[in-house]
Amino acid sequence: MRYGKIAQFFESLTCLHILILILTVSTIITAIVCTRQKTLLDNQKDLLQEKQDEFKEKIEIYKKEALANAKEQLYEDRQKLNDEIRDRRQEVSRLESAIEKRQDEVELKNQQNVDKEYQLNKKEDELNEKEDYLAEVIAKQVQELERVSQMSREEARNALLEQLKQELQQEQIRLIRENEIKIKESAEEKSREILSQVMQKCAIEQVIESTVSVVSLPNDDMKGRIIGREGRNIRTLETLTGVDLIIDDTPEAVVLSSFDPVRREVARLTIEKLIADGRIHPVRIEEVYEKSLKEIENKMKQEGEKAAYDLGIMNLNRELIKTLGRLYYRTSYGQNVLKHSIEVAQISGMLAAELGANVQEAKRAGLLHDIGKALDHEQEGTHIQLGVELARKYGEKEEIVHAIEAHHDDVQANTLVAALVKIADAVSAGRPGARRDTLEIYIKRLKKLEEIANSYEGIKQSFAVQAGREVRVVVQPDVFDDAAAAKLARDIVKRIEDELEYPGQIRVTVVREARVTEIAK
Repeated sequence: MRYGKIAQFFESLTCLHILILILTVSTIITAIVCTRQKTLLDNQKDLLQEKQDEFKEKIEIYKKEALANAKEQLYEDRQKLNDEIRDRRQEVSRLESAIEKRQDEVELKNQQNVDKEYQLNKKEDELNEKEDYLAEVIAKQVQELERVSQMSREEARNALLEQLKQELQQEQIRLIRENEIKIKESAEEKSREILSQVMQKCAIEQVIESTVSVVSLPNDDMKGRIIGREGRNIRTLETLTGVDLIIDDTPEAVVLSSFDPVRREVARLTIEKLIADGRIHPVRIEEVYEKSLKEIENKMKQEGEKAAYDLGIMNLNRELIKTLGRLYYRTSYGQNVLKHSIEVAQISGMLAAELGANVQEAKRAGLLHDIGKALDHEQEGTHIQLGVELARKYGEKEEIVHAIEAHHDDVQANTLVAALVKIADAVSAGRPGARRDTLEIYIKRLKKLEEIANSYEGIKQSFAVQAGREVRVVVQPDVFDDAAAAKLARDIVKRIEDELEYPGQIRVTVVREARVTEIAK
């Protein structure tokens, strides 16, 4: 009922009344809020004033404490400064005392120096007097010496200089000899070490070949068949092969003789095939000869390829390989040239590896260094000239060509590879058993060695010993002194190198012996 009246009351109100009512309520609420805010603000002001007073009191306390600390620190700093000033004053006093003492010492030394200078001047005057006296005495002695020796001062000076020159020359020769000995010892020791290592690694079979071959026959009746009716078979064989057939009383054997091992090998193979076939007549001989010739050519080509392959040498021209294979049937002083070339290539490569040079170039140059020997019996020119032309023709590098050209000192070896090939060639050819000299060449070499040694004045005797690998020269002791003997040895070595061709090396030993004999009576 009551709520209904309130509702009726609000319904009876107009909009204006409602608006006035709302404004009134909001004004009352605003007044209440403002009153509360003012009360809070007053409280905050009172609190803030209290804190300000508290801060001012603290600030005053801090100021007093800081002032007291500053005064205390100032007092301490003043004390330290006073102490430092006192120490400095003491140090200054000490330094002043030391300076005064040093000044006294300097004054004393100055006085002593004055006294010494006076003494020195006095001694200098005395020395000048003595020098004048000595100069006068020396002049008199020089005049007396010139009168006694009948030589002027200039002549005596020249004689003395000449004597000194001779003494210096002897001393120079002695020093050169000592240095040569030291250098040779160290170089020989190192070279022996390297060469021994290389030769231990390289083992090439060497076979001494001759200019004849022997073909075994099944029986002596076969000799007649080889000769043929009126000798037509043997004539055909000799004409085709260029080999001399020697059929004598040797049982069951035919001897083939020729300086050309290729021809001799073709002839041997032809005769063996004919003996195995049993048909021996001129037409058959020609057929078998052609087959044998092709087989030998294929064999040479295979040997050339095998040599290049075994050494690991690539990109070698086919014509060079074929020419290289022809060395399989070539010999030099009884040494197989292809095996010699392979050995030189291996030694050159090992030496190059030891010394840090190009191993492939060294092997290639070593293998091709004697390739001209495959052509020197057919074409004009030395094997070196032919080898150089052949290498250039088939595109070998100039380093390889130079090594071929320099391995017998036709030109100076300007590269390490050329020097290594030259050394390897000497090692392969000069070691015992590698080559075989004929008796005539051997005797001529010994005779030439002794002729070279005896061509110098003051030579008592000379002997070529150790199969021509050493020359011993006995000189007259009154003609040669030690220095001159050393020079004679070098001169003989130089002439041997220039005038002789020989495998390996030749040692020259100069013997100077002075004998003194006295007789006791």
